[in-house]
Amino acid sequence: MTIKDTLEETYIALSANKTRSGLTVLGIVIGIASVIALVSIGQGASSSIQSSIQSLGSNLLIITPGAQRTPGGFGVSGGRGGAKTLTPADAAALASITNIQEVASEVSGRYQVTAVGTNTNTTVDGVSASYADIRNVQIGEGSFISDEQSVSLSKVAVLGPTARDDLFGTGAEAIGQTIRIKGIEFRVIGITVAKGGSGFNNQDDMIYVPVVTAQRFLSGNTYLTTIDVQAVNADSMTQAQADITSLLLTRHHISDSTQADFSVLNQADILASASSITATLTYLLGAIAGISLLVGGIGIMNMMLTTVTERTREIGLRKAIGAREGDISKQFLIEAIALTVVGGVIGIMLGTIISFGVNYSGLVKTNVSLGAVLLSFGVSALIGISFGYYPARRAATLNPIEALKYE
Repeated sequence: MTIKDTLEETYIALSANKTRSGLTVLGIVIGIASVIALVSIGQGASSSIQSSIQSLGSNLLIITPGAQRTPGGFGVSGGRGGAKTLTPADAAALASITNIQEVASEVSGRYQVTAVGTNTNTTVDGVSASYADIRNVQIGEGSFISDEQSVSLSKVAVLGPTARDDLFGTGAEAIGQTIRIKGIEFRVIGITVAKGGSGFNNQDDMIYVPVVTAQRFLSGNTYLTTIDVQAVNADSMTQAQADITSLLLTRHHISDSTQADFSVLNQADILASASSITATLTYLLGAIAGISLLVGGIGIMNMMLTTVTERTREIGLRKAIGAREGDISKQFLIEAIALTVVGGVIGIMLGTIISFGVNYSGLVKTNVSLGAVLLSFGVSALIGISFGYYPARRAATLNPIEALKYE
């Protein structure tokens, strides 16, 4: 039997019961579409998280207060950033470390901010001038905070685009306008370029003021909530982290590193941890969707077994006129593969459409990879072979005499 004859026989056999064939294909379509859609959502989430972390800056080390230790070794923690253990002198001392390029002081808090007729509750960050370089903050309008403004206790502010929109209206001209933080007037001198984000960590919903001004008028003390450090390059981050830890332990008169009253977070470690978590999430989503593929494969086996039973006399007649077991087996196996390949192609298209639709809606970012598409197509073909083999062998081994007698 030629390939053309085999394909014609396959088409005739599957077309004989279009409803049953269609429902069988639907099981594969749903399985493949689910795999592509869910994996693309997982990969999109991974890319989004990585981009958010990388947008914080490059070669970044973040130092936050830990638990304030007492002489007896016991510590009471106010939560990360809540304890008062870091000082401007610590930040100045870090600048002398060889592997460090820049250091920025930061005093962060959440305040009610008002403008004429509007108000918002947002994060106000007291920062030094180097913060913009370290944290990759770009200015779209006006200028950023300068060290001179910090030293002179200038009451100036730089707004994120979301904070600007909340206080003055979408796209409004805010440069030169006045806002009030804790009842104190600040003049707007700049607007940052949008980075994107949401929730409490939205980098666009922030207001920057000079660090010393924030200490004097907002926090009311001389402590820092964060020290941001930029290493010379990615290779030196681990050594810089060790040097920072050693220097601060010495400055804080702590001999046991387990009693440190600060934490040093490495951006590379944060990124690796986030990537590991999102990869696990992607595998989990793919596994869940894979269950529907397994169900679809069982559906194919069920249909093919039913088909073998219905075509028993036909099989006996073919074998009686000379058809070999291999011919019969190949015919039924190709029918099973045809069902899964058709379902796989439709499922890939449907899954891709769903992924782009979700991405276009803005609810979740998705990322359809070629690997996921090829894997899904390969799995669909494998399912056709795996779940079609048994019915095909059963058809091939039927006794032709008994088959011809079958009613």
